[in-house]
Amino acid sequence: METTPELTELSSSVVIITGVMAAGKSTVAQLLAERLPRAAHIRGDVFRRMMISGRAELTPEQTPEAMAQLRLRHRLSAATADEYASAGWTAVIQDVILGHALADYVTLVRTRPLYVVVLAPTPEAVARREGARAKTGYGAWSVEALDRVLRVDTPHLGLWLDTSDLTPAQTVTEILTRLPEARHEPRMNA
Repeated sequence: METTPELTELSSSVVIITGVMAAGKSTVAQLLAERLPRAAHIRGDVFRRMMISGRAELTPEQTPEAMAQLRLRHRLSAATADEYASAGWTAVIQDVILGHALADYVTLVRTRPLYVVVLAPTPEAVARREGARAKTGYGAWSVEALDRVLRVDTPHLGLWLDTSDLTPAQTVTEILTRLPEARHEPRMNA
């Protein structure tokens, strides 16, 4: 594998790939990790599935218990990413991190450089993708409701990509080409 300046810059770093369900996060994060010389793909949903009994699913009502479990899941995935990065790996985190949770999440990651990539295909593209995949993510949520959370409530951090007409491989190339736009330096509370 040829090491380009972009790939070298990503060593010992964290890349967050987020977006709504069916935006292509899993596929893009996996392909990105495969393009890097030493990378770990951290799937946020794994931390949710570890909660066997007492798990509260996140719905539009956002109960206090569901929000507490979401914050726990975020702390665990951020800490895991930091550990990989401290050992010289590029940690590629993939999860649905939307609304104010994105601003909170970036402060959990200690590693610098930190990159944020928001996959933002149109609701029509998401609905097509959701209909074509084996798993379903839109139980309590509608595509339109989650899209509103993305476009209205989510702070505009890092690189936002409309991936409606991009393949996953094209999306990864776009991320690597526009990597400086994805870099994020969160403000730390004093």
